[in-house]
Amino acid sequence: MVRVTGTLVLAGTPIGDIADAPPRLASELESADIVAAEDTRRLRGLTRALGIHTTGRVVSYFEGNESARTPELVEALVGGARVLLVTDAGMPSVSDPGYRLVAAAVEQDIKVTAVPGPSAVLTALALSGLPVDRFCFEGFLPRKAGERLGRLREVADERRTLVYFEAPHRLDDTLAAMAEVFGAERRAAVCRELTKTYEEVKRGPLAELAAWAAEGVRGEITVVVEGAPETGPAELDAEELVRRVRVREEAGERRKEAIAAVAAEAGLPKREVFDAVVAAKNADASGPGKSKGLI
Repeated sequence: MVRVTGTLVLAGTPIGDIADAPPRLASELESADIVAAEDTRRLRGLTRALGIHTTGRVVSYFEGNESARTPELVEALVGGARVLLVTDAGMPSVSDPGYRLVAAAVEQDIKVTAVPGPSAVLTALALSGLPVDRFCFEGFLPRKAGERLGRLREVADERRTLVYFEAPHRLDDTLAAMAEVFGAERRAAVCRELTKTYEEVKRGPLAELAAWAAEGVRGEITVVVEGAPETGPAELDAEELVRRVRVREEAGERRKEAIAAVAAEAGLPKREVFDAVVAAKNADASGPGKSKGLI
C-alpha cells in the first residue's frame, strides 16, 4: 500500500511592498488545509491586502511555540494535509521560524516545497554595491557585547561578503564593533526599510556608518559588509600578524596552533610570527606606550 502524506509549503511574503507578493501566494493561502503564521494578525492584514480569505485552519507558529507546535503540524502532514507556512516578511526559516518544521517533515519523508518570494538578504546584497559572487549570511549577532565581538572575530578573515540582520536600536553598537574587528575602513552598506516608502541604502566605511547610526536609525535593517581583503606575505605587517593570532586564540585555538596557522596563511616562518607575538606582549606590559592589547 502506497503511503500518502501531505505537503509542507514554505511561502515567501512581501518584505515591504505588497505588490511584491508572489503570484502563487494568494492561491496557496486560499487552498491550504492549515496556515501556520508567525503572527496571525499580520496574516489577516496580508489577506486583506491581497483581497482573499483563508478557508483552512489558521494557527500561530512563532519562536515561542515552535517546538511545541511542530509535532502537531507534522501529524497533520502525515495525515495528508497541505500546510502552508508564512512568516511576517520574507522566506520562512531564514532567521525566522520554519527550520524545525522542515527538518521534522524531511525526517518523516514528507514533501516540502516552496513559493519563492522576496528576501531581504538577497535584496540588500544586490543593492549594496559590494561583491555578490560569493557571500555568507550570518543572521542576527548576539546581543551581549562580548559575545558579539567573539562572533565577529570568528569571521574577521572571511573573504566572502557578509550579510547580517540587526535591530535598529543596536545598529550603532554593532557597526562600532564591526569597525573594531574588521577595520574602520572596511566598506559596508546599511539597507533600511527595503521596498518600503522610506527605503534607504547608506554606503561607506564602517567607522563612518557607525557615527551615522549613533544619531538614531529606525526601521528594519540589513547590513552588508565587504569581505576581508586578499593580502600577500609582503602586506602583512607585525600588527596584522598579531591580530590574526589573537582572533584565532579568542576562537579557542591554543597559541602555538594559532601561530602555526597564521604563518602558513602568510607564507612566513613560524618564528617570524612568534617574534611578532612576543614583541606585542612585551609592548603591552611596557606601560603608557603599550600596543592597545594586541595579544
